[in-house]
Amino acid sequence: MVHVLRVDASVRDTGSLSRALGDVFMQALKQSEPSLTLSERDVGSAPPPLITANWVAAAFTPEADRSADQVALLTLSEVFINELATADLIVVTAPMYNYGMPAGLKAWVDYVIRKDRTFSFDLSRGDFPLVPLLSGKRLVLLSAWGEFGFESGGAREGQGHLVGHVRSISRYLGAERFEHIGIEYQEFGDARHEASVLTAHEAARHLARTF
Repeated sequence: MVHVLRVDASVRDTGSLSRALGDVFMQALKQSEPSLTLSERDVGSAPPPLITANWVAAAFTPEADRSADQVALLTLSEVFINELATADLIVVTAPMYNYGMPAGLKAWVDYVIRKDRTFSFDLSRGDFPLVPLLSGKRLVLLSAWGEFGFESGGAREGQGHLVGHVRSISRYLGAERFEHIGIEYQEFGDARHEASVLTAHEAARHLARTF
């Protein structure tokens, strides 16, 4: 049985290309894996509060030494981490805002990537002291953006940071395999955009069938 954690990051409930792409993927996945179970976290419509200095202090205080207020500050983080820990597959749907992550998704990332919960830190390891504590997962990023050409060799290579950022942090979410499908040309609204939507939807169905 496969357990899926779906994280939606678009601030739009309707008309979101990334959410619609996620729906296509999940529908095909359910056909391939009828027994799958699903947890959903909408950080677009209900973004977590930004972390604060007090939150950081709580997170870096040893568990046995935390005050009641510090434990309370970390409650939502514990909920998110527990959702993540039980997932075999993480499906993130996210538009690219201003060439990077939506704020709600970044807040979620800050809540779940935490010392002694999702990674360990030990300077005796030399220049690579961080080691993920979760493993065995697969992460699928389903995205959309208004422009085009962010891929290697594209017209805007190096300008888009959503995919690279999610790929970089994916290992700290326990993902050992990362896949991305994206929709382009949204702001142009022309035939290229229509073709990009159709191609992405078909790619999402195909990817779902490989699970």
